[in-house]
Amino acid sequence: MREKDLQYYAKVHSVESFGTVDGPGIRFVLFLQGCHLQCKYCHNRDTWDINRGSYQSLDEIFDKIMKYKNYIYPRGGVTITGGEPLLQAKFIYELFRRLKKEGIHTCIDTSGMVALTEDVKKVLSVTDLVLLDIKHIDDEKCKTLVGKSNKLELTFANYLSEHSIPIWIRQVLIPGYTDEEEDLFKLKDFISTLKTVEKVEILPYHNVGEFKWKKLGFSYDFKDVRQATNKDVQRAKKILKLDTV
Repeated sequence: MREKDLQYYAKVHSVESFGTVDGPGIRFVLFLQGCHLQCKYCHNRDTWDINRGSYQSLDEIFDKIMKYKNYIYPRGGVTITGGEPLLQAKFIYELFRRLKKEGIHTCIDTSGMVALTEDVKKVLSVTDLVLLDIKHIDDEKCKTLVGKSNKLELTFANYLSEHSIPIWIRQVLIPGYTDEEEDLFKLKDFISTLKTVEKVEILPYHNVGEFKWKKLGFSYDFKDVRQATNKDVQRAKKILKLDTV
């Protein structure tokens, strides 16, 4: 795909026409292909390789969304996730511009581990909500967990706050990795510095994506990590004082 065509085509993994967990209301969820992280617990391992998936045009995707407008408008909207959707920022900007003209709520589900390029800033200018997946508040632990420093995502979060863009913070709670009391207090302190956080979600780690790793011929390093329980989640919520967020 030529550079000049990237705004008119996207590498798509899949779509969900009746999503209820990725933003407010009923949502059309577009999963884009490609991710530059290596999250050891990823439940969508099949989204990493940019060479998988299929190219779909801007017109094709927009027309598909419009078929569901009566279901997603006005309380729902469109969420773009991945993979890491902001790797295809040029396309998202063009799609969101069209959706905004239709009065449709726009949302990005991202790690925020991307440089704040002009293309990314343009996307954020037409984004109503960002679901920000904080991988790990500790930089060194983050590198071990997902293969990248957390500096970009924390800078990204501050940019959202400074530009009055609503944020839902998401933290995957992984026993033995992201549930240490010290780290949860650090996360609480960081969230308190952000002005536009509307919600904080604690997502319990599960291993339902393990079969995808095996199907692709990869070893799943977290096979012996226990799944997070409701008790784990309630403990984290208490530390984060989510009733005050």
